[in-house]
Amino acid sequence: MTGKIYIIGIGPGASEYLTKKAIDTVKMSDYTVGSTRAIELFDDVQNKISFNVKELLDKLEEGVELACDGNTVSILSTGDPGFSGVLNTVLRISAEKDFPKENIEVIPGISSLQLAAAKCHIQWDNANVMTFHGRENIEDILPVINNGKTTIALPSRKVKDMAQFLIDNGVEEDRKVVVCERLSYPDERIVESNLKDIAQSEFTYMCIMVIY
Repeated sequence: MTGKIYIIGIGPGASEYLTKKAIDTVKMSDYTVGSTRAIELFDDVQNKISFNVKELLDKLEEGVELACDGNTVSILSTGDPGFSGVLNTVLRISAEKDFPKENIEVIPGISSLQLAAAKCHIQWDNANVMTFHGRENIEDILPVINNGKTTIALPSRKVKDMAQFLIDNGVEEDRKVVVCERLSYPDERIVESNLKDIAQSEFTYMCIMVIY
């Protein structure tokens, strides 16, 4: 007997950005897999399988195995599953365990990148949209940084390191930058400055960089 896997985008972090589809799906699922912070967004969860970063792969495998046994499993992904989310990882694990792809449904969510674009009044279909989460090849930003479009990026390392990297590679120190930090949370902060100042500032890891 084969179950069902829902890969659910939970938005940028605040419960008000959850979709009704996400809430209803978690409510009817036999198991819900996600970080503690993600699971806490939902009021009605039957069986919780929470993880920290180091446990991610093991818990995702556990979730897929539960679906293979006939259960309905929701897997929570920060933002949207298809943008710096767990979509590809879950698909890979599912394929390895011969779980049918047609029994996997992706429920999109609001990415922090989308929220940053909204906060900055950016038509983001005409922007360079880039993610460097979990990647070391941040030099990929260099071919597009001067193409005349706004660049919206999820940094892989500290925001100040990304800013310094751009300066070290010839981008002007006075280039306008907006850092959107902890979007949707009560302590949300939006800082408009330039590369030089951002390279000397401290931010949390939950940031979006908008480079004009």
